[in-house]
Amino acid sequence: MPNPYTARFHSSDSRESPRRLPAWLDCHRKPVSMILRLYATLIFCWDVLIILVQFFFTLLQSLFHVVRPAKAKSLTGEVAAVVGSGRGVGYDLAIQLAELGVKVACIDVKTTDNDLLVKKIQSAGGVACAYECDVTKQAEINRTVAAIESSLGTISMLFHSCNVPSARSLVTEPPPIEVTLNVGVVSHFLLLEAILPKMKKVAHGHIVFLTSVAGVSGLKHQMPLAVSQFAVQGLYESTLEELRIEKCQHTIHTTLVHIYPFIITDHCLNDIRLRISSAFGRIKSDEAARRIIAGVRRNELEISIPKYLLFLSHLLRLLPRRASLLLRELIDTGLDL
Repeated sequence: MPNPYTARFHSSDSRESPRRLPAWLDCHRKPVSMILRLYATLIFCWDVLIILVQFFFTLLQSLFHVVRPAKAKSLTGEVAAVVGSGRGVGYDLAIQLAELGVKVACIDVKTTDNDLLVKKIQSAGGVACAYECDVTKQAEINRTVAAIESSLGTISMLFHSCNVPSARSLVTEPPPIEVTLNVGVVSHFLLLEAILPKMKKVAHGHIVFLTSVAGVSGLKHQMPLAVSQFAVQGLYESTLEELRIEKCQHTIHTTLVHIYPFIITDHCLNDIRLRISSAFGRIKSDEAARRIIAGVRRNELEISIPKYLLFLSHLLRLLPRRASLLLRELIDTGLDL
């Protein structure tokens, strides 16, 4: 009679011991593994080759567009929301967009200048409506977006021109930190939350982010402003990546605008000090708006004013930190107060 304890021991031992492959299959396991590794390596090399070829053609295309810019797209019939249209570059963006056949929604927290702008556009034969909105409050943004869709249609273009520094903003007392960050950063998120999903739904749109030299090298006594400008660049990169992941980058375009000179208008103060006046200089808001729209019509990802400084800024990031600080000392942008 078999011992039940011995039988239990042998059965558990047989379960725990690994199963051996047949001799005919075990001898072929190593060659099969080598073939699989070789196949995976060839697939990886093929993918790398495809990426290199695409990179090469993209580089050639970019160089070709430097010599011969891409054809500008038509903006007729588009519905553009211009935030901060009461003055500065937003004011001239609204006027020039209306001249191109765009239905312009002029959004500003101050109604006086905004109403005058709309009357000027309408008197010239353009289509525009004024909307009073505090873009730091989600409820007001939702109300404004609904009103725009009711009167003009679904928003297909968004220009956020708030917090772009001008001479006036730099020589006056800076607002509280919370106000600067809410207007310069938080409002972008709130506007995108209200507008971007609808652009995705119709598979059409263009979002324009505006930053200045403050987002590249900072400004003296304007730390909150500089931080908000840096944040806008990060938001642009995140939005671009989100659209790429969702396969929307070919239907919803994004443009980041670097405005290196200080924007001035006829009614702004001109008290900016530049050690080398030709390094950044000054630019009228109508000229800045013209260059921005020209880049947007070509679906450019990044625009700089002037154009060559975009390449220079990317090149300077390769330098050691101390070398870039020395260059900032050379340029020495500041204020005469």
